[in-house]
Amino acid sequence: MEENTRTFSAVRNVIFSVHKNMDVEDKVAFYNEWAGNYNEDVHILDYRAPMLAARSLSAAFPRDREGALVLDVACGTGLVSAQLQELGFRHFVGVDGSSAMLEVAEKTGLYRELKCCILGKETLPVEAGSCDIVIIVGALSVGHVAVTVLKELWQAAKPGGYVCMTTRADAQNLEYKSQLDCTVAEMEREGLWTRVDVVEEEEWERAVSNDETGYISGVVYLYKKSSGQAPVV
Repeated sequence: MEENTRTFSAVRNVIFSVHKNMDVEDKVAFYNEWAGNYNEDVHILDYRAPMLAARSLSAAFPRDREGALVLDVACGTGLVSAQLQELGFRHFVGVDGSSAMLEVAEKTGLYRELKCCILGKETLPVEAGSCDIVIIVGALSVGHVAVTVLKELWQAAKPGGYVCMTTRADAQNLEYKSQLDCTVAEMEREGLWTRVDVVEEEEWERAVSNDETGYISGVVYLYKKSSGQAPVV
């Protein structure tokens, strides 16, 4: 078996590259190249967001989880769905902009369908009001997916369905987080969904910036789509 030669220093350089201001095509190319080392790198980083989001959702979900359809948006290599499977969920559809990430996700055998879609540039390729759960972990941050995608996530959920989202709370992402908080709150005021839980987690992933030590923090947002809501046209 090949020896693990990845180091935290190498992963740190990768993370710095991820957050560079690249155009969409360059970002997709970056993730395509990263796919082969992604799982190993996030393990070294102790990236806890998939587990934290899955636990938060599982604690609040009152229904038959074996029959629930989960839309895993920005699914990457399948880390979130793997966590949810351990908690009793069985039906997953994955969406990601990186074809190489989707190839890794396919090998897990978790997904009944995988679709390639660049969020914010292409329309989310799912039927409106079709999913019991819509979950997006890791993509809602500066330099990745614009907060405007929240309406698409909401639209994909069934009335009464759940939308679970995450974002980082480190210094580099605070402006984006503020925009996200404002959009989430505005959608609640509009009656599109109701808050189930918002959990601030101190140990999100290992810090890579020279200005930070230990772990950076992050937030899990869990909202329930209002019953009787018609899809946005």
